[in-house]
Amino acid sequence: MAAESGRQFWKRSAKLPGSIQPVYGAQHPPLDSRLTKNFIKDRSKATGLPMKSKKASSFHEFARSTSDAWDIGDDEDEDFSSSSSSLQTLNSKVAKATAAQVLENHSKLRVKPERCQAALGDLPTNCKVIKSSSEAQLSRTSEEACVRSPLQKQQSLPLRPVIPLVARISDQNASGAPPMTVREKTRLEKFRQLLSSHNTDLDELRKCSWPGVPREVRPVTWRLLSGYLPANSERRKLTLQRKREEYFGFIQQYYDSRNEEHHQDTYRQIHIDIPRTNPLIPLFQQPLVQEIFERILFIWAIRHPASGYVQGINDLVTPFFVVFLSEHVEEDVENFDVTNLSQDVLRSIEADSFWCMSKLLDGIQLLVKLLSLTQGLSPQDNYTFAQPGIQKKVKALEELVSRIDEQVHNHFRKYEVEYLQFAFRWMNNLLMRELPLRCTIRLWDTYQSEPEGFSHFHLYVCAAFLIKWRKEILDEEDFQGLLMLLQNLPTIHWGNEEIGLLLAEAYRLKYMFADAPNHYRR
Repeated sequence: MAAESGRQFWKRSAKLPGSIQPVYGAQHPPLDSRLTKNFIKDRSKATGLPMKSKKASSFHEFARSTSDAWDIGDDEDEDFSSSSSSLQTLNSKVAKATAAQVLENHSKLRVKPERCQAALGDLPTNCKVIKSSSEAQLSRTSEEACVRSPLQKQQSLPLRPVIPLVARISDQNASGAPPMTVREKTRLEKFRQLLSSHNTDLDELRKCSWPGVPREVRPVTWRLLSGYLPANSERRKLTLQRKREEYFGFIQQYYDSRNEEHHQDTYRQIHIDIPRTNPLIPLFQQPLVQEIFERILFIWAIRHPASGYVQGINDLVTPFFVVFLSEHVEEDVENFDVTNLSQDVLRSIEADSFWCMSKLLDGIQLLVKLLSLTQGLSPQDNYTFAQPGIQKKVKALEELVSRIDEQVHNHFRKYEVEYLQFAFRWMNNLLMRELPLRCTIRLWDTYQSEPEGFSHFHLYVCAAFLIKWRKEILDEEDFQGLLMLLQNLPTIHWGNEEIGLLLAEAYRLKYMFADAPNHYRR
C-alpha cells in the first residue's frame, strides 16, 4: 500500500523531478510535428518585428502545454500480456518517424529557403540539400531529389572527417576517416605493450586512456579500468570464465521470478523502457538485443533490492554493450545483425556488459556512501524514489555555475528556469541523452581514467557543457525558449574533437574550483 501511494504521489507531484515522463534530447527528439514547427517558426522570427506572446509563467504551465515525446498511449491502461507485441510495433514506428523528423528539422534549421533556391537555380522546388552520408542514405528512400550545392559546402562545418548525421556509433577513426597517423599508431602500440605485460600498470593505463582509447583495444581496456578484470594477465581468462558462469547462474536462479507478483512492477517498467533506449539506432531495436538488455536490467534490480530498477539505468548498459560487441564486429555496429554471432559470443557480451555496468553503479553508490557522513545521504540515494542524491548533485551544479558564469546563472533566475528542469537528466543519465552515443563512449574513456570520474568529475563536465552554450542561452529571452534549447541542444554533429575540448575545459574547472572552498562549496 505504501509503495502504491508513493507511485501515485510521484505521478501527481510535478515538484519532484524524474523520468516518469521522458523529455527530449540528442537521442530523443520531439515527435510532435506541431511542436517542432512552432519552435522553428518562433526562432526564425527572432530577427523580425517584436510580437507579444503569452509565455508560460512557470515550468509546470510549460509542461502542461507541451506534448510528451513518448506519450503515445497510457501505459497504465495497457494490458501487460500484450505489451511485448505492441511495444515492438511502436519501436519501428518511433524510430522511423523520429529519424525522418530529425532530418527534416535539421535541413530547415541549417538551410534558408531563399539561399537554397538561389544556389539550385531551376531545379525542382522540393529538392533537399544534404550534409552527410547518412542523410543521403535516408533520403534515398524518399521521393525528394537531393543535390549538394557549392554554397552549402561553403557553409558547412570546418574541414575534417565527415561524421554521418543520424546515430553513428563508431568513432571518427573507424568511420571513413584517413588512416591512422604516426602519433595514433604510437599510442596504439603503447596500449598493446601495457595490456600484454604480465602485470598491467593500471595507473599508466589510466594516464594513457584519459585522452581517449583506440578502438582496437577499448574492450579489454574498459574491462581493466572498471575493475572487472585483474591486472595480472595470467588470471584474466579464468576470471572471465568464472564471472560469466556466475552471471548465467543468476539468470537460472532469478529470471523466472520476473512473473511473480512482487516483481511485476520492476519487470514491467524495464519492459517499457527498453524500446525507448536509443530509438534511432537499429541495433537496439532488434528483439534479441532487447532480450539481452531485459535480462541484464532485471538481474541487476534483483541483486540490488535497496535501490531496485530506476528509469535511466537502461541507458547505462548501451556503451558497454557496443564496446564489447565491436570486439567481434569489424564493420560499423549500428546496423549489425547480432543473430550472425554465435551463442557463446553473445553470452560473453551480455555477461561482460552486466558486470561492467554493475561496477559503474557500485562505484557511484560507494562514493555516495563515503559522503553520507557529511551530507546526510544514504548509499542508494542516487537511484531510489525521488533520487535525493541526484538532486544534491544538481544543486552543486547550480552553485558551481553561479561562480563560473554569474551572468548565465542570473539569466536563468530572471526567467524562472530551475536547474532541476534540465540538469536532473544530465546527472541521472550521465549526459547520454544530450550526446550521440559515439561521444558518450569517448567521454567514458576519460571517466574511467579519472578518479571519481562518473560522479565528481562529471559535475565539472556538466558545468563546462552548460557554459559551452552560453551565447545561445543568453539569446533566449523567455522561459519556453530556454527550456526548448536546453532539452534539445544541437550536439548531433559532435565527435571526438568536441568531446576533447569539453573534457579539457572540465579539467580546468576542476583544477580551479574542486579544492577552493572560497569559490565552490563541495
